[in-house]
Amino acid sequence: MAVGGGIGAGNGKQYEGRVTPFVIVACLVAATGGLIFGYDIGISGGVTSMDEFLQKFFPTVYEKQKNATGHESQYCKFENHMLTLFTSSLYLAALVASFFASATTRKFGRKISMTVGGMIFLVGSVLNGAAMNVAMLIIGRILLGVGIGYANQSVPVYLSEMAPPKLRGALNIGFQMATTIGIFAANLVNYGTAQMKANGWRVSLALAALPALIMTIGALFLPDTPNSLIERGKKDQAKEMLQKIRGTPNVHDEFSDLVDASAVSQQVRHPWRTILEPKYRPQLVITCLIPLFQQLTGINVIMFYAPVLFKTLGFADDASLMSAVVTGLVNVFATAVSIVVVDRFGRRVLFLEGGIQMLACQIGVGVLIASVFGVSGNGTFSKGMGNLALALICVYVAAFAWSWGPLGWLVPSEIHPMEIRSAGQSINVSVNMFFTFVIGQLFLSMLCHMKFGLFFFFGGWVLLMTVFVYFFVPETKNMPIEEMNRVWKAHWFWGSTFQMMLWVLATRAVTMMLDCN
Repeated sequence: MAVGGGIGAGNGKQYEGRVTPFVIVACLVAATGGLIFGYDIGISGGVTSMDEFLQKFFPTVYEKQKNATGHESQYCKFENHMLTLFTSSLYLAALVASFFASATTRKFGRKISMTVGGMIFLVGSVLNGAAMNVAMLIIGRILLGVGIGYANQSVPVYLSEMAPPKLRGALNIGFQMATTIGIFAANLVNYGTAQMKANGWRVSLALAALPALIMTIGALFLPDTPNSLIERGKKDQAKEMLQKIRGTPNVHDEFSDLVDASAVSQQVRHPWRTILEPKYRPQLVITCLIPLFQQLTGINVIMFYAPVLFKTLGFADDASLMSAVVTGLVNVFATAVSIVVVDRFGRRVLFLEGGIQMLACQIGVGVLIASVFGVSGNGTFSKGMGNLALALICVYVAAFAWSWGPLGWLVPSEIHPMEIRSAGQSINVSVNMFFTFVIGQLFLSMLCHMKFGLFFFFGGWVLLMTVFVYFFVPETKNMPIEEMNRVWKAHWFWGSTFQMMLWVLATRAVTMMLDCN
């Protein structure tokens, strides 16, 4: 067996059924939950680069820009902790909300969590659009974060449970596709509202209500998943739903597996304690590291600080917003590529190719910025150099969009058995949101102090995560979600006694260190 491999296509049970229009429509509607996440990522950077917004809420940043003499470091022109708190406070709220969403999803079903998330996000968008001071602005952001925490916890699980195994990757990536469409739409909105003479930033922030309405209304009409119905004791409804989404009455084998999985799940009273047991160690490690690595690619600092980043690199106001539109469009098309190929080539191929491509681009951007701005931060991009920087960033965004972007949500959502699925997805969301918060809060300061070295910093992490995937992430394509345990048993590391020995040694080492202290 190849290193890092595992059970591939065709090695799990083959259930009867076909891909029905009903399940496609249900998954597309559920995937709109990604719109609120994407719109917020895209809108934040554009708004924080608008003069009227900065003048009203962050006057020190505005004065710093307007009073520039041309000799200040380009790296530090946007450094302000309150400004980054506006952007990143949302992700801290999403982290906390994801734990409450886990209980809601488990007890009341996936669609209820989606509905609750959409309604809370709607209230936050109204509050942000009407904000009169920084406190009101950040309270609105916190409510947006709660909505995103609920949506990001429930939508990927819903998609993984509804989709047939052979299309689970493509349908699950619908969530990431909606996220990229949200980012692109936000970039277009920012470009349009920047031309307004007054209150353009209010329009940008208030329009977040539109994707929230789409998600909330859509969730009201969604069916619940067979897995969730069984989990809540509604077996007859679950069997009818399974027959409907598979397009055949012959669902006995799959239904029996779901019932068996639910029986095991019902014996678990404390999923948060259960997920720490040794037999779930592979899922726990993957669920913690993949969202961590996804953020350490550096993508979100490019996506929600894109206009600010391009202004830092010397682009004019309109040019910086248009450059963000271009990267957003690349993001959409590259995500579409992943939908087409993920169930054909598998998760590992996309992870590895995307990692190599991102690493090359990070190094290229770092070298380019170093050659123009050096350590001092003084310099100006020529038109040719600016276009080259934009091209490298677009190639980088494309690599992320068909690899770590969608797979960072897909893989953690499909690897957990039912008894720990809600807890596992909450860990995935909370780790993702925590490190989005940390990097979002620190990015402008890191850019100021690390300068062009920041791109080499992220490049180093991309190298590490690519090596990790090669050795430790098995292939999961075409494997029925309730049969995923076979993947871990067949893996060269996770299925061996060697990893158990390593964990025992590591645990003893930590215990000895604590005893010494």
